Amino acid sequence: MNNKPVVLVVMDGVGEREDTFGNAVKNAYTPNLDHLKETCPWTTIKAHGTAVGLPSDDDMGNSEVGHNAIGCGQVYSQGAKLVNESIANGSIYQSETWKKLVDNAKGHTLHFLGLLSDGNVHSNISHLKAMIKEAKEEGISRVRVHVLMDGRDVPETSGLEYIDDLEELLASLNDDSFDARIASGGGRMYITMDRYEADWEMVKRGWDAHVAGIGRKFSNAREAIETYRKELGVNDQNLPEFVICENGEPVGTIEDHDSVIYFNFRGDRALEISRAFDNNNYKFEKSKEVDVMYAGMLEYDGDLHIPHNYLVNPPAIKDTMSEYFVKNGIATYAISETQKFGHVTYFWNGNRSEKFDESLETWVEIKSDLCPFDEKPWMKSSDITEQLVEAIDSKKYTFLRTNFPNGDMVGHTGNYEATIIGVESVDLNLKRIIDACDRNDCVLLITADHGNADEMYEKKKKEDAPLKPKTSHTLNKVPFIIYNADVKIKDGEYGLSNIAATVFKLLGLDIPETWDEAMI
Repeated sequence: MNNKPVVLVVMDGVGEREDTFGNAVKNAYTPNLDHLKETCPWTTIKAHGTAVGLPSDDDMGNSEVGHNAIGCGQVYSQGAKLVNESIANGSIYQSETWKKLVDNAKGHTLHFLGLLSDGNVHSNISHLKAMIKEAKEEGISRVRVHVLMDGRDVPETSGLEYIDDLEELLASLNDDSFDARIASGGGRMYITMDRYEADWEMVKRGWDAHVAGIGRKFSNAREAIETYRKELGVNDQNLPEFVICENGEPVGTIEDHDSVIYFNFRGDRALEISRAFDNNNYKFEKSKEVDVMYAGMLEYDGDLHIPHNYLVNPPAIKDTMSEYFVKNGIATYAISETQKFGHVTYFWNGNRSEKFDESLETWVEIKSDLCPFDEKPWMKSSDITEQLVEAIDSKKYTFLRTNFPNGDMVGHTGNYEATIIGVESVDLNLKRIIDACDRNDCVLLITADHGNADEMYEKKKKEDAPLKPKTSHTLNKVPFIIYNADVKIKDGEYGLSNIAATVFKLLGLDIPETWDEAMI
């Protein structure tokens, strides 16, 4: 085995794009990245679409599928693709869970809760529409939809397009025997969709609105969104909770014996609300207790089995890097701040919350600040670096990995100037990691899981149109840089899934047959 330990840095959301317009990566001061690219073997690799298991190359990558691919060295059908296949072949409606949900809701209400978007990162509105149509076909008489507005994986103020689309469908289906309406909603970064237990108050605000009907009252979702935009100037992701009412009463609170489907397919922002519905170690005071049948689109955590009921089986990810490190008795280290901690642990290990071996795997979480990320765009990059450098200097670990969230989390705010600072913060800390690798003769690999900061403005549809911030991920490739290794990168087209074999080749380990090839 090679004597040199390997350190992998994932610069979340830092893609490669030649055009400098709105490019917070190109326009940032990044002397360390620039020097690495001038002096080291490097290439660009795919981090979206089919390269990470999504339906087509029109689908932007995301941190979850990206870290799955890096961590397991293979491409699995993911999220949207799994659900697309299940809906297309009808298997979702043949599942025991769907049948139980429908039977339970007859004489009661079937509720759908999730992100109203076609961003294909957390959800797709087409899945929701297909299930509502099927529910009517199967004799459900009452449906209520609780909409979480996006503005991150789609343009930041595009939400009314999805509201109008959904309202049009509901109007076409409603008749004397079928009553479907939007019941509540709010922005994904304000209610319901917290992750990694960063802010349980978000989940509480969602519970209050969806379940108990507590929140500002409006006659319809369009009125709610237009009013909040005018009064608060917020984009879709930050909309406060709203409750749709008729004659002063909520039109669709969640009651005992109802059925509830959380139609997001991605796991990180689904776990906490699922724990609340499953009465599984949730951490807020419920304004109302309900006894319902709850199901997620997928099983969001395969180790802890959250939720108890789900509609589509997740990919059975096996042969992960961590499994093989443990089999070889190799100690590894993973660190990030709260916002991406699950990516270098849970998603990295194939959607498992537990370690394969407590003694060989060290996981360190730095608590993220509870504030808008463009207010502190440096985030916890220095804290992460400090502890990562200590771990490198300790010489205890053969493989170390980290994720710097700045390019992604600040990029999602749409604040171009702040995102430049976020990218510069990562570059500044790279120097300390490079120095630690020099001291300890480590190989340093630098990559990203998808683009974001590289494209901060939407493309104009008209020449004289005002600039609109782009808050979603991009379809651009990402860098892959190798420092302090006498290797050459082979010609070819590569993706994130080729990183695992590259790491093992650098370490002199046997590469599992199931993995995609090494790049060196």
